[in-house]
Amino acid sequence: MANTIDMQDLRYLNLFETIMGVRTRFCFRYNDAIIFSVPREFVAKSIGENGRNVRKMSEILGKRIRVIASPRGLHDAENFIRALVAPLTIKSLEITDNELIVGGGANKAALIGRNKRRFLEMQKIVKDFFGKEFRIA
Repeated sequence: MANTIDMQDLRYLNLFETIMGVRTRFCFRYNDAIIFSVPREFVAKSIGENGRNVRKMSEILGKRIRVIASPRGLHDAENFIRALVAPLTIKSLEITDNELIVGGGANKAALIGRNKRRFLEMQKIVKDFFGKEFRIA
């Protein structure tokens, strides 16, 4: 799982726990948003009624906030990556011994991003959570 927490991430995690009432260790950045990964049973509680908690935290930080369910293992990798790249869709996900290969289809350029920014962010996230390399086919 995510290995390194810097001071800024620690501040985000403390604010998240204060506002949402849910403790998590997983905070990362993807596509100019701060994403918190919480256990599946706490996702609704974290978001709050009509998205109230997420909206409040977004106003405080001035950034987009997203809450997604933590993967429980490699078998949850596809749901985790689909939730992470939403509203984009991925065509397929293949898991080999040391790689996660995503079939991007028409969204391949959007998955890679300008100057490979989203691709590099996704590589780090996949490496931290699943210990595998990430590739787009």
